[in-house]
Amino acid sequence: HAFVRFRAQIIDTREVFAAWFEPDHFILRRAVPFFVDRFAGMEWLIATPIGTALWRDRELVFGPPVSKPATTEDAMLDEVWTAYYRTTFNPARLRVKAMTSEMPKHYWRNLPEAASIPALVAGARTRTDGMAARAPDAAPAFAAAVGSRIATGADATVPATPLGQIAAEEETCRRCPLYANATQVVPGEGPAEARLMIVGEQPGDQEDIAGRPFVGPAGQVLDRALEEAGLDRAELFLTNAVKHFKFEPRGKRRLHKKPNAGEVTACRWWLDREIATVRPRLIVALGATAAGALAGHAVSVMRERGPADFADGPGFITVHPSFLLRLPDPAEKARQYDLFVADLRKAGAIARGDGRG
Repeated sequence: HAFVRFRAQIIDTREVFAAWFEPDHFILRRAVPFFVDRFAGMEWLIATPIGTALWRDRELVFGPPVSKPATTEDAMLDEVWTAYYRTTFNPARLRVKAMTSEMPKHYWRNLPEAASIPALVAGARTRTDGMAARAPDAAPAFAAAVGSRIATGADATVPATPLGQIAAEEETCRRCPLYANATQVVPGEGPAEARLMIVGEQPGDQEDIAGRPFVGPAGQVLDRALEEAGLDRAELFLTNAVKHFKFEPRGKRRLHKKPNAGEVTACRWWLDREIATVRPRLIVALGATAAGALAGHAVSVMRERGPADFADGPGFITVHPSFLLRLPDPAEKARQYDLFVADLRKAGAIARGDGRG
């Protein structure tokens, strides 16, 4: 999988990322499911002497063998990649046998950086000797501050980075497979000084399209409940335990699918950073997934509803507004909605320092 080089090409007036590969064995049909999962959001073609695999319109089609195409490489892109490869090559860690076992030489002819390898290997000893003889570089300016925090016992594992930077980094998140099918990441939203943070389960269909949390039907219920509870959404920080929309296709619809424990755990990295930045007085968990992510164990919402102690500080557990949308009986729906508003009102009082509910 590591030695397939995709390049953008126009095929039938559509952009397709094409790669040429020369396998030793008949592995094409066994290998391509990896690429379907990894690159589900783009159209790609893998061409080999034993057959082709085309992923287009979310359908995988196998075709006949083809001959090696004429060179259509992007010279500028290859030059940039080769320069990057040269600068990241570490001569002090050179292990020729290990390198050639991982990347056999017969693959090199299709890799632009391979032309640099012989020279890099030949000059490794000289470069290593030069590195050993050179005076050590000065530590970056921030090293002293980090060392000071560690010396005083401060927890430096979750950096308090600006929310805009966190959101930008989330766009490239590959910590779990959910990014592959989602339209985009949905970061948290709200002021960095918010006293109250509200955490839901994951974005829904409309959130996935808009790139903002709680803008769909459940978000509309939440907005109405917040207003009745005397809370201003603009003063709160709203986010989710999982940042990408997990769904199951059903015709033209995308139906919500509950994230599993591994996906919640993988995304906890981003939630931790949001909490470390905002430092809210109270975190409200909407539903079992959010409560479990914050508590670190399975939570029964109806049994543990109300004030709670999360790993990151004081918390409050209540239902997710989507729960209210699923209730079929109008009387029960109205009763549960009133309880939800009451929970938000209590949470607001706690965040303001008016007591614990």
